[in-house]
Amino acid sequence: MKATTIAIFLTSALFLQAQQQQLVPILNRVSIQDELVDDASVIDKQWVAVGTPAEHAIAKDYSIPFEGKPTYRFELNTQDNTLQGYNAGETKGRAELSFCYAQKQDLKMFTSEQIADMVTAKKVYHYGKGACGQGSTMYYKFSVYIPSSLSADVNTIFAQWHGMPDRTLLQTPDGTVKKVTDAEFSKIATNVIFKKDTGYDKVPVMNKDGSARLDAKGNPVYKAASKPNGWLVEQGGYPPLAFGFSNNFFYIKANSDRKWLTDKTDRCNIDPEKAKVLVPRKSDYKASTIACKMPFADFPKDRWVTFTVKVQWTTYGAEKENILKPGLLDVNMNYESNNKQISENIVKNAQLLIGRNDEMGYYFKFGIYRVGNSTVPVAYNLAGYKEGKSKNDIK
Repeated sequence: MKATTIAIFLTSALFLQAQQQQLVPILNRVSIQDELVDDASVIDKQWVAVGTPAEHAIAKDYSIPFEGKPTYRFELNTQDNTLQGYNAGETKGRAELSFCYAQKQDLKMFTSEQIADMVTAKKVYHYGKGACGQGSTMYYKFSVYIPSSLSADVNTIFAQWHGMPDRTLLQTPDGTVKKVTDAEFSKIATNVIFKKDTGYDKVPVMNKDGSARLDAKGNPVYKAASKPNGWLVEQGGYPPLAFGFSNNFFYIKANSDRKWLTDKTDRCNIDPEKAKVLVPRKSDYKASTIACKMPFADFPKDRWVTFTVKVQWTTYGAEKENILKPGLLDVNMNYESNNKQISENIVKNAQLLIGRNDEMGYYFKFGIYRVGNSTVPVAYNLAGYKEGKSKNDIK
């Protein structure tokens, strides 16, 4: 038997085995902020997986194909919340694919010391693929398959555009907000531990005999002091754009934050259930707008629903903290019903504030981001992602 014939046979056999298996778990997880991604962790030349490493959380699904190809199935069960929520005592869960990440070849022009500083500052992904700039106009397309078995009580985001905060933007203990270099940040981090946006003095961990505790490599082990030391770091906030389900509603939410160093105590985040469409909730620096909502019962189930999205991201004035140009959002929803193709323009060129005062801009993720302390089981499929600077790029 010729080698090419054997290869074709083995490929076909593996594909058939996958089809029989139906769900093939995706197990590798990465931290895009501070990790260079190896080839083994890249999925379909587009994605990397983030969130809980549970075997059931992310899988390729051969039983619900899209355009003849396997799709991505996401699932979180009751016990799968592994993250601290926005508010004290809350939890949240994540199982997502990120379109943004960096690999070794993306940073080949930097020295090992420079890369180490990027890792400390958690900005490795700033130098990779998948980001779009603040103020840009972008087009996106993706599809979701929501089973009728999904509970209306879920509180989950299935697609989100995330900000790219720069942790080298700091507030010093005397209240000065300033931008430092990656190397300067590394020096600060030798004495400060940052938990989310708040700094604490580094305190050595001691053994019972009074000696310093060392890790497996012989390095001292540190912990954060009990009280903050006055340092703050840019850590981001709510996603600038999100598609999800909450309190028996499907919703599309746009958030804006024009403050240069985000105020994490400002929880300006509109409730989809109570909000009026395109009537923003505002604080001094933030705005949160429901661009579209519909009852969960009316959202098409057991079929592919495709969203085509145009975003003109708001342009901000950096340290001036002003709005230079507002944003715009347009969304079409397409699906099949009774053998007919339905197309609805559910957000019609709405002018609104959408984005963050981050220099680097935004990147896309889809999957499950379960919020609001919800532990209701969630499972659905996503597929068909495309993005580009024109409509032709996403056809």
